Parts: sequence; C-alpha cells; structure tokens
Amino acid sequence: MIVGVLRETFPGERRVALIPGVVPALVKAGAEVLLEAGAGVEAGFPDSEYEGKGAQTAERAEVCSRADVLLMVRAPGANPAAGARDIAALRKGQIVVGFSEPLTADAATREIAARGASLFAMELIPRITRAQSMDALSSMATIAGYKAVLLAATELPRMFPMMMTAAGTVAPARVFVIGAGVAGLQAIASSRRLGAKVEAFDVRLAVREQVESLGAKFVELPLETAGAEDKGGYAKAQDETFYRRQRELMARTVAASDVVITTAVVPGKKAPVLIPADAVAGMARGSVIIDLAAERGGNCELTKPDQTVISAGGVRIFGPTNLPSTVPYHASQMYAKNITTFLLHLVKEGAVRFNLDDEITRETLVTHGGEVVHARVRELMGAATLRP
Repeated sequence: MIVGVLRETFPGERRVALIPGVVPALVKAGAEVLLEAGAGVEAGFPDSEYEGKGAQTAERAEVCSRADVLLMVRAPGANPAAGARDIAALRKGQIVVGFSEPLTADAATREIAARGASLFAMELIPRITRAQSMDALSSMATIAGYKAVLLAATELPRMFPMMMTAAGTVAPARVFVIGAGVAGLQAIASSRRLGAKVEAFDVRLAVREQVESLGAKFVELPLETAGAEDKGGYAKAQDETFYRRQRELMARTVAASDVVITTAVVPGKKAPVLIPADAVAGMARGSVIIDLAAERGGNCELTKPDQTVISAGGVRIFGPTNLPSTVPYHASQMYAKNITTFLLHLVKEGAVRFNLDDEITRETLVTHGGEVVHARVRELMGAATLRP
C-alpha cells in the first residue's frame, strides 16, 4: 500500500497532512509513504526529515498516480478551485482522506464518486470514545480557540490582566465567549490564563460545569433549551424565534464586554446570527469581536470572512477562517496524529478494509464504488438513502 501526501494548494494553507514523526508507524503497518517534494516545508518539516524516517519524495503527478491512499488537509470540496485538478487526477479504487466539506460541497462529492474513488471525510469522525484520537475537528478547534484569544489580546487597546501598579490599578479586560464547544472552552482557558474576567454562554446547559471549572461565569438566559444538543454533542439549529430572543437577552452582556469571541456553528448549515448590528453599537469604542464562525457566514451580522470590519462606533470585527494554519507546526502535528490513527484503524493486513459494520468507518465514508454512500450526505443531496 502506497500512502501519498500532497502539498496543500488552498490559498494560505500552511499545514501538511503528515509529519515525519508518524511515518514509522505507517511503515510498520506495511505502507510505503510517498510525499510531494516540499509538502511540509511551510509547516516547518523539510523533505530531509521525512526521508530520514523512511518516506520518499516525488513530484505531485507521480504521487497522485502511484498512491493507493491520498492524505490531505483540504481534500477537494474544502479546496474548491485547485481541488478540481486533484479530482481530475483520481482513479477508480483510489482512496482520499481529508477535510472535504461533504455536507455542503455537493458538486465535488459527486465528481469524486463519478471517478470511482473512495472519500473519507475527517470532519465526520463520530464523537465517540473510540474515535477521540482521530477527532481532527476538535484538534483544530483547540488551536482556533487559543489563537482567537491571542488575536483579541493583540488588537484590544487595553491589557487583559488586572495589575496593581504605582500608577494605579488596571482593571481586567472583560471577555464574553459565545459557544462552549472545544474552541470556546479553549478560548475561555486561554483568556483566563491571560488574566481576563470571562463569561460564557451556550444553549447546552450541560456544559455549565465545564465553563465554571475553567474559572468563567456561565451566563444563563431564560430560554427553552431542551433538545439543543444532537447525539454527536453538537449544538442543534434552532428556529428564528429562538435566535431573536437569544440576541435580545445577550445584548446587555455583549455591550459590557471588551472582547467577544463567537464560536457557534451548526454542521452543514449557515451560522446563526447572534450579534446584530445594534448590539455591536452598544459596545465601547475599541472593543473587539473575533468571529470564529466567519467561514459559515458569521455569528455577528457585520462579519466579513477574512476581513477586519470597523463599525461606526469603533468596534473591530475580525472574521478569520483558518486560524489553525497560522500555527502550522503544531496544527500539522495534531492533524497528523488524528489522520494516522484513523488510517491505521482502516488498515488490516496491509490494505484498507471497508468494514461498514464499524461505526467509525461507516460514518466517515462518503463515496465508494462509484456512489455517494453516506446516508446524511445523500439525504442533503436529495438522493435515496442506500442504508437505513
């Protein structure tokens, strides 16, 4: 089995799917690792380090033609422009593993199926105990939450911690985190480490204990939140009446905050707008909003992906869409561990086995045998479900 690793072609993407340290595990499992020359350079891993661990390097065309399994960070679907060339190079029976936006990238998914390739989507790893070490979404969310706080601390015209100085007392910054998933919890922890006073809100009341264990105050709003969490642990989409009431109730906390970090996303759907323009108008001049839902449209009404918007009242709204790529060394290290563990889970006797009785395999396999086989993806496409 030849495992190929391609250099990422999405604009600004600096991560790499494998790092040198995981190559021996694949070699031990009977795989040959073939790396596109320079694939890891942006992340801090030169070709010589891969070769020292037993990998070979080659040009992109050779990797694509020889590899039985292609490992990527952004597979076609999550790389709309350049990914089209990768789809054209796929052959029947080839396996692709990476982030691929299967719930929204219909055209790319259909094209991969038409090529006869099998696609495994890393964002579909089920949130079960057995799959924790494969959960790349959580790994990248951890980094995003951390970097969001650093970005806020850099841009805020005041310091985060309380300080007792000869010139008087400096009050701590007030940080409000909306959404207490992996990114939100990391944002809370990082803000607290910098000395900020932190409040947080989530529609899932079950996370209150986690929020408070990190030293933040849980903002409890009088909302009906029964059924706000799906079986995978993600927040479920609510109706517009719910979101309107939520916006009204949160406006006071938003206005009193120096920094607001939003992380509320629903897989496969547009992000809910939780901070309308009038709520931004209530914030003090110089306040900062870091919208981690920008790629899905944003939780703030004024957010623009990958841009900095300055409101009429002097509030700066940042919409970063790929913070993990700004920490490519450790982001690649974490992702490589996730994807390698996942691949080794699939491999039996030197080859990938499609055991659809296994929940991890079944829930991540999107295309196989010329068909889109994932039940939820087929449903979103309007196709009949192959499996009950």
